Amino acid sequence: MTTSLLEMRGICKRFPGVQALQDASLEVAPGEVHVLLGENGAGKSTLMNVLCGQIEADAGTIGFSGRPIAPQCPTDAERLGLVMIHQELNLVPGLSVAENIFLGHEPTRGGLIQGAVMGRVSRDLLHRLGCEVDPNTQVAELSVAEQQLVEIAGALRQEARLLVMDEPTAALAEHEIEVLFGVIRSLCHEGVPVIYISHRMKEIFSIGDRVTVMRDGQTVGTRDVKGSTVGELIQMMVGRTIAAQIPKREVAPGDPVLEVEGLARDGVLEPVTFEIHRGEILGVAGLMGSGRTEMVRLIFGADRADDGWVRVAGKTLPHRTPATSIAAGVGFLTEDRKRQGLVLQLPVKENITLTSLDEISRLGVLDLGREREHAQVMVNRLNIRTSSLDQIVVDLSGGNQQKVVLARWIAARCRVLLFDEPTRGIDVGAKVEIYELIGELVEQGVAILLISSEMPELIGLADRVAVMHEGALQGILPRSEVTQERIMELALVG
Repeated sequence: MTTSLLEMRGICKRFPGVQALQDASLEVAPGEVHVLLGENGAGKSTLMNVLCGQIEADAGTIGFSGRPIAPQCPTDAERLGLVMIHQELNLVPGLSVAENIFLGHEPTRGGLIQGAVMGRVSRDLLHRLGCEVDPNTQVAELSVAEQQLVEIAGALRQEARLLVMDEPTAALAEHEIEVLFGVIRSLCHEGVPVIYISHRMKEIFSIGDRVTVMRDGQTVGTRDVKGSTVGELIQMMVGRTIAAQIPKREVAPGDPVLEVEGLARDGVLEPVTFEIHRGEILGVAGLMGSGRTEMVRLIFGADRADDGWVRVAGKTLPHRTPATSIAAGVGFLTEDRKRQGLVLQLPVKENITLTSLDEISRLGVLDLGREREHAQVMVNRLNIRTSSLDQIVVDLSGGNQQKVVLARWIAARCRVLLFDEPTRGIDVGAKVEIYELIGELVEQGVAILLISSEMPELIGLADRVAVMHEGALQGILPRSEVTQERIMELALVG
């Protein structure tokens, strides 16, 4: 594969506070399956979004079929034959298969849409993919695998010359994956290369020809899949040292504070059992879709479990809801702070005191003076940078918004804190401050469950690390066995 169809060189892209891509590169040859591999946040999807016109790079060049290109929007990319199928399928459920395949490109004659032509061409495209779905069927009636084939048919209708597939098997059963792989091999045989983004090592070795590994927005290297090993690829993915600025405070764990036994939800989470002790941090690792967030929502009572129980400080919570969990001393710092963690149009003081209203009220009436005093203590303690307690929280920086959420749960004197990606989207300085706060909390005996996609964060802070894969708990590693390679081995099972 010496002649490249696609050459991306020196691609750079910066978002506010984040260097998403730094001198990234990629070469793809005609007719190959080129796997793009990396941890969450490595830059894979960003690089593909640059290629397919979803976002514009700050620097770098793209060459396609021997000439320079610079797609400004997805339509530009599609005209060139660059088509991306996202993990979240972009179909209109209420329209037919044929209407989705031709969406925005309907053939007309005399101002009228030629439905018969759409149906005939769609049937031919689907037949080419080994799919016998009726083009008149509504997409909402199809399985996920069939919907994916409809997306591919749409790409073929656009005469795709290169196809990007982002985690295409995330929602597919084993037999559906085999069908998809057959379609991919057929496309490659016709000369259409596929860029295949996946975390699943088994798939990579089954379908891939070459693999490019990305880490921290940079290209680490490209290897032939044949002749590579899982260990080598994992080392390329995680080969960085743990950041020295992550302080770990050594605290002797006490008695169990949070006990989870057989907690499960059909189709979402297989039974999980573990406990967290007073003054301990249990890290939770896993790739996107592993079930980490679903598990913590079941613990908190935000979603209903089908089986299992949760005990806090020796008392079982028989009817878990967010209210009963909070009353038992459990706090939940959600992954999406803006939509689930904050009331953006309320001021700082009211966001901080949301879980402490009983404490700052008298006879059911809110004491405004005590509210301000209560909030000011937390602003000072967490060094929240705000113009005043009355500043609307949406106007704060991401790091200060996160500290407002933290302040709320600290003020509520929680004995268990469930943290889902507590440092996502904030700058390095704010991260260090949050690490210090977490250290103070464990010294005070708080038990912490810490979900994080940042490996250095998990390894630097956690006493033990639980690793999840596709809704199942694969194992819990003691601190002496916690390494990036060992975590990724468990996270990539299957």
